[in-house]
Amino acid sequence: MTKVQIHDAITGKTTIREATTQEQKEFDDKNAIDYRLDKIRQIRNDHLIATDWWVLRGNMTDAQTQYRKKLRDIPQDYSADKYDELLARDSDGKLTHTVWEKP
Repeated sequence: MTKVQIHDAITGKTTIREATTQEQKEFDDKNAIDYRLDKIRQIRNDHLIATDWWVLRGNMTDAQTQYRKKLRDIPQDYSADKYDELLARDSDGKLTHTVWEKP
């Protein structure tokens, strides 16, 4: 169980107590979202790094430009309720969401 620290600004007293069931659920939910967002960020960065040579080559196709733009736009384009879809994998472990498909 998570500990909750409460500070009373008037008295200056700080108390520590066990989290309520609701507080624990909120804490766990936030951690789960943060974990999924970190995984998405890591995968996105890996895909961008793997295609950096397209940029360095100097003549990216429109499809390649759009692919990299879609990757960079993931934080704005997908909310927390879509994170599981972004992380979904098939039976071979391959990411299934179309945002990850290279042109």
